Amino acid sequence: MDALKAQDPARIGSYMLLARLGAGGMGQVYLGRSPGGRLVAIKVIRDEITDHPEALARFRREVETVRLVRSVYTANLIDASLDSAPYWLATEYVSGPTLSKAVAARGPMPPETCRRLFAALAEGLHAVHEQGVTHRDLKPQNVLLAAQGPQLIDFGIARGVGQTALTDAGSAPGTPGFTAPEVLMRNEVDPAADVFALGATIAYAATGRPPFGSGDPAAVSYRAVHESIELAGVEPELAGLIQHCVAKDPAARPQLAEVIARCRVLAALVEDPFYTGLAGLAEALPVATPMAVSPPPAHPPAAGLHDLPTSAPTYVPGYTPTEVSGPASPDRRRPAPWLIAVAAGLAAGAVTVALVMLPDRGEGDANADGKKTTGAARPGATTKAPTTPGSELPKVQPPAYVEATNPNRDYWTPDADSTDGEGACQLPAEERSQYFQASVSDAETDAPYTSGKGRIGIRLKNAVVDEGEAYYVSVAVKPPHEIDADTGRPIEGAQFANLSLGYTSKPVDLYQGLRGDASAPWVWLTYPDDFREVKDGKKYADAIPVENDPGNWTVIFLHVQGAKQYASIDCRGFVAE
Repeated sequence: MDALKAQDPARIGSYMLLARLGAGGMGQVYLGRSPGGRLVAIKVIRDEITDHPEALARFRREVETVRLVRSVYTANLIDASLDSAPYWLATEYVSGPTLSKAVAARGPMPPETCRRLFAALAEGLHAVHEQGVTHRDLKPQNVLLAAQGPQLIDFGIARGVGQTALTDAGSAPGTPGFTAPEVLMRNEVDPAADVFALGATIAYAATGRPPFGSGDPAAVSYRAVHESIELAGVEPELAGLIQHCVAKDPAARPQLAEVIARCRVLAALVEDPFYTGLAGLAEALPVATPMAVSPPPAHPPAAGLHDLPTSAPTYVPGYTPTEVSGPASPDRRRPAPWLIAVAAGLAAGAVTVALVMLPDRGEGDANADGKKTTGAARPGATTKAPTTPGSELPKVQPPAYVEATNPNRDYWTPDADSTDGEGACQLPAEERSQYFQASVSDAETDAPYTSGKGRIGIRLKNAVVDEGEAYYVSVAVKPPHEIDADTGRPIEGAQFANLSLGYTSKPVDLYQGLRGDASAPWVWLTYPDDFREVKDGKKYADAIPVENDPGNWTVIFLHVQGAKQYASIDCRGFVAE
């Protein structure tokens, strides 16, 4: 809990603000007090994303979800403002540490405490599921250990039956190590995925360790899909129930009623000595407003927010809705700096950021005749420092390679009636470029690519470019299955789709050749000759012949700012025979 800052408003709506509780991808969360003295947690959307329909749709959905799932296991909605900026929601403030903070401070919980927590959370999830809602991001950071019992918090990415997902940028919902395999692989979310997350959460409570290890988010997700959960030292009966919940096959997981029955609870969790001892971890509330403010007018104007932080928050006791967790790993796939990220519901070490990418806003655009028009964007123009006459403009240094960060879920599927290689990828591009063109064909015949060597062309047509600008593009060619680097063929017995980025080309500057009035040249790449897989900055494997893995291959075009900093701008594919 932090003091208010000079740029913070004194009040939101009728609520006086007392302190900062945390910050998330969509906004700031405050501790507030109603005129009658009730404490609330108020989440306010950041100014810079209030004009984006996707962000507002996600926020409105969160409000409706919190309203829908009222129960003794959730922090209830008190108030909300959805008609005009600033947009905000207020929920009851619940004092208590998160499960993650409690375990960090006191260590693993005793087996009997874990069983009682297991049953209580299963009962809470059942109440949520009864309303047709799946939580989609259950984890230790989203379990609040309140005096009246555990509370499920953060419904920012929860979804009801029939609702459309708003995770447009290619990331499955949830957090690595707590997200079920079917969500990671196919973005299939139903109540069974919450059961998986419940089992992983109790594993953390029982061991004090991340259930599928720590480190690179992609590696953690891989282990959640392919490897067993880590339960060394856990009492056998409790370990068996956890393992049942985290079964790789969602159909093999128990129903929540069965989970509750197997916990055989004989006493309330709030009577558990270990649980009650956690109350001391709650932070003291501020005794007065940290900032001196004048008495409000009888009808105060709506307050605005300025310079709200966009970094990940520090978790503090109390309900802070839709937080994201600590700093992202530098190895994570992240959007380029010119993109605005609209994220909700990420947490510690999260891979799966829900992002809405917007095109950059440059000084001008080009019509078909190459002339500039105002108000549109040039693709990927680099930021230019102020210059003096005769000085040189800075130029992006060419990245030498592209390396996978997060699991990649771009998959191309051919059209059912296609005869010329038409098809579509399941995920939208993360960045738009009206100038980008691409081609994938057989290197010898220009027919649809099916075997042998492929010819991949890329260019930017009709883009207007100034000296000093660069636009680097790499092509990723992804087999349908995971490949054994030693044999160059699919891993034997692999049951899941390929989560790798595949084989990538060296990034090339497509602005080269676009100086002045020159026509846009094509850059041609040959698969597999010009492609390789890179790990930890070194070549890991050469690209394999497409005949080694028959099926639907995916071709992803990436706008590159650095080896681990890129965004997809197009996606194609072909069927290897």
